[in-house]
Amino acid sequence: MLKKFTSENIGVVNDAAAMAEELVSNFYKMSESQWLRRRYDIKTLIHLKPDEIVHGPFAQVIRFTGQHNNRLLGSSTYDFYKICIQDHAIISTLKKFSDIKLFPFSLYIIIHELIHIVRFSKFLQSFDASPAEKMAEETRVHAKTGNILEGVQVPGINVVLEFYNKWSEPVEEMQELS
Repeated sequence: MLKKFTSENIGVVNDAAAMAEELVSNFYKMSESQWLRRRYDIKTLIHLKPDEIVHGPFAQVIRFTGQHNNRLLGSSTYDFYKICIQDHAIISTLKKFSDIKLFPFSLYIIIHELIHIVRFSKFLQSFDASPAEKMAEETRVHAKTGNILEGVQVPGINVVLEFYNKWSEPVEEMQELS
């Protein structure tokens, strides 16, 4: 049985998501109308299907193809992204590292996933990249996440940034460390 967030935890994650959306929107200088065109949803473990649950990552982005009900042409399709928060992985990490708190950790995770969605939507990164390119993209997105959070006054964010510090290293150096 995988550990799920409590209703109190969900409230914290919702607050982190709201702040993450604002920070990412500001970073990419996107107006509200531009931001709303990014079609995505954020779901926690209780709302995930079995094939959306992974072990290891704290979240993943899944891409779906959407189409408006009243339109039949293929040109009316669009990408819809689902951020699948992996409660069990986050809870496990919070237990291992008691100095990491849920709000700043969730903030980092959600900003990270939103950056992926913005980059996919703006064609800055292919969703179907090779494993090597996906690893390089992870490094780029971790660096951008750090840039967004630089100077943000959130209690505990420095602990989270330190936790993720290894991801800001170039891919070659990370492979040597493995």
